[in-house]
Amino acid sequence: MHVDDDALALLALGETPSAADAEHLRTCERCTRELAALTDVVRVGRSVTDDDVLVAPAADVWGRISDELALGTGGAGGGSGTGLQAAPSLASVPDAGSENRTSEPSTPDAPATPSGTAPDGDLAAVVPLRRRRAAPWIAAAAAAGVVAGGAGGAWWAGQDTSPAPAVVAQASLDPLPGWQATGEAVVEESDDGTRTLVLDLDAPTGDDAFREVWLIDRDVTRLVSLGVLDGTEGRFTVPSGLDLSDFAVVDVSEEPYDGDPAHSGDSILRGLLDT
Repeated sequence: MHVDDDALALLALGETPSAADAEHLRTCERCTRELAALTDVVRVGRSVTDDDVLVAPAADVWGRISDELALGTGGAGGGSGTGLQAAPSLASVPDAGSENRTSEPSTPDAPATPSGTAPDGDLAAVVPLRRRRAAPWIAAAAAAGVVAGGAGGAWWAGQDTSPAPAVVAQASLDPLPGWQATGEAVVEESDDGTRTLVLDLDAPTGDDAFREVWLIDRDVTRLVSLGVLDGTEGRFTVPSGLDLSDFAVVDVSEEPYDGDPAHSGDSILRGLLDT
């Protein structure tokens, strides 16, 4: 008796064979050959990388799969004429040990009906499908497809088809006296003219205060708040009418929870944009 189809698919995916299956595979050329083919399917499925490009399958792929599984195209309501067989459901497929058995329903008093025919007014009896050897490679391909599909989905989701924003200004942020911190600031401009200040800091945080981001003019007499920085990274929209050649100083301050919207006068980092 050969190794079960489902067991071959699982072995191709890396499962450990049972002692009986391992012994059988050492002597059976058929099962060994099929396991090697399934392993190749899994290897291809797991070899997808971010550099691979998703390709749409040919239109006849599903047709070939349907033919291989003998799914057919009929149904209880499909086709025309009489004498059509009802399309079998998945529930009508016999188990692994049923290749040489039939599952004809019968009743004690009902006369025998020749195969392929039905009493007047009834659809022909459903003929159960035989289990096909195609099952394991489909199972392995489907399982490997979870890996390939996950990688492909991650690749596809990671692709941003919109143009990358242009960097129009940047600055290195230096610590003010009393602080140990560093940081970088970049201003990005998208196609629609929206400007975004992108901050990346390396600075300690405390529980008794918060950080606020400002743009200050070169004379350090006027300032505009862009918002509160949560953590060490943040993105802040720059007001459309603000001239960055004038408000070129990026400032990150520590603010107490006192309800006063004004700058605390305690700056952590500061840098000049090279507009």
